[in-house]
Amino acid sequence: MKKEIGYIGLGKMGKGMVFRLLESGWSVFAYNRSKPSVDEVVEKGATGMSTIAKVVSALSAPRVVWLMIPHMNVDEVMAELIPLLVIGDTIIDGGNSPYLETIRRSKELSEKGIEFMDIGVSGGPGGARNGACMMVGGKKKLFDVLEDAEFFKDTCLPLGWGLMGPHGSGHFVKMVHNGIEYGMMQSIAEGFDLMRHTKEYDLDLEKITKVYSHGSVVTSSLVSWMHDGYKKHGKDLNDISGKASASGEGKWTVEAAARENIPMPAIEASIAVRSASQAKPSYQGKVVSAMRGEFGQHPVKRGNDEPEIL
Repeated sequence: MKKEIGYIGLGKMGKGMVFRLLESGWSVFAYNRSKPSVDEVVEKGATGMSTIAKVVSALSAPRVVWLMIPHMNVDEVMAELIPLLVIGDTIIDGGNSPYLETIRRSKELSEKGIEFMDIGVSGGPGGARNGACMMVGGKKKLFDVLEDAEFFKDTCLPLGWGLMGPHGSGHFVKMVHNGIEYGMMQSIAEGFDLMRHTKEYDLDLEKITKVYSHGSVVTSSLVSWMHDGYKKHGKDLNDISGKASASGEGKWTVEAAARENIPMPAIEASIAVRSASQAKPSYQGKVVSAMRGEFGQHPVKRGNDEPEIL
């Protein structure tokens, strides 16, 4: 495989990954619906394309096209892309698609002779730019082709990638990863809610997150991102809304667990708390929102709407 790829979707993570590929010597033919994002990657050395058809025509066979788009847009983009491809070409879905949809798409593409891989990408925009973690689903021979071309070495942190299994497994493992993330974020939010409102001590939460991040059992990227949040917003998080949003993967995880009769009380509770925060904003919602804003650059609702603690 040549170090050449078509890339569709230049959002928060897409641009970072393209920059990293370019720095590793890849030829990237990039398309995005909004032209300013294309212009940004062109400045770094990518070849900008005005249509998906032009992306395909620019690639050498067998073609590899990476999709980094919201899961609700995958079918629409694939409907435009598939007629342009030929037997042996490969589509990679690098977004957070529901794994059952991924299995369906893999079967449909197999009937057309087009290869397919699902790759769950973790690390947020920072990871996409500085080294991601990738969970791969699909045929081993295709995984080996990408690995031999040093695609994973060029986009991931050392040891930060692996083949999870057949089609759908990459998105399944990433879905569970995000469900776990919900539970971890909620437990962090509960702990810092207690430390913020204890009447016994006036605690420096920014300092606590710094200490927690150096050798403690709860050392994690999430705690480090919370440190960044406190540094920016102060311990009251007054400019962040207590309404914590959710993007769906936690719910998908619980639904998958129900199909397997696996209890998930912690993740279910974390989803319930986020839902309740829409009507009753809370400090825990602020903490979750702060973390989401730091690691995923998710839009953070503004406003000091936390009810007063009596």
